[in-house]
Amino acid sequence: MVRTGFIGTGNMGGALALAASRADEAYKIMLANRGIKKAEELNDRIENDSLKNPDTEVIVSDNNGIAAEADVIFLGVKPQMMEEMLKGISGALKERAAASDSPVLVTMAAGLSMNRIKELAGGDYPIIRIMPNTPASIGEGVILYAADSSLKPEMKEAFLKMLSKAGLLCSMPEKLIDAGSAVSGCGPAFVYMFIEALADGGVLCGLSRADAVKLAAQMVKGSADMVLETGKHPGELKDAVCSPGGTTIEGVRTLEECGMRGAVMDAVIAAYEKNSALK
Repeated sequence: MVRTGFIGTGNMGGALALAASRADEAYKIMLANRGIKKAEELNDRIENDSLKNPDTEVIVSDNNGIAAEADVIFLGVKPQMMEEMLKGISGALKERAAASDSPVLVTMAAGLSMNRIKELAGGDYPIIRIMPNTPASIGEGVILYAADSSLKPEMKEAFLKMLSKAGLLCSMPEKLIDAGSAVSGCGPAFVYMFIEALADGGVLCGLSRADAVKLAAQMVKGSADMVLETGKHPGELKDAVCSPGGTTIEGVRTLEECGMRGAVMDAVIAAYEKNSALK
């Protein structure tokens, strides 16, 4: 049984721990957080989850306990806290490295490269860098990942199985992680704004708020599924909705006049540049 530790059980760390607990294979999951209450709350949530693998064991631990035991360690702390956290567990990591038992470190910190994580950890440990997004909490996420060359194939396979219930896992060269994250990591916020704006328009036209939000959200979900399942270009699917002289093309004209495409592209570029500046 692979022993998996999560240091940091906030939104993303918690979502990935929940996904790991639902995997087809059983794991020992260890949870640690600077405030133990949050780890305890996540432990209770996982234990009471109807989709949890019944053979998976979940316990509340601490950073050094995870560093000393876990085969895979998810580093779910903010980038500015990473140096202090890794310094605190470096002794346990070095002891294991001396015994040829180095764990895999999985970092999700924006802007910190795999080499930088190794420097902060004080050793040449196998690293996986990931950038997940919040829909991973319901099994519909995107997890971008880049694996260090020293990662053993069996541990990579274990990692992929571990997060299989989180959503789509997409391998990507590390140099493109920041760009990918600007789309899939930041994108949910942009989409939520779009859904909210659609609902606002529906309310203005007379719909109830609840109906407007439900219609907008389901429409976005169905449209996204159409792109993924048909493999057609989004432009082709858009054209199929736009009848000559119809209402949809009139709405498309208005969006074009308001610069929707340019605004969305600028948002992605701004997010990418901010990611790059964090290095």
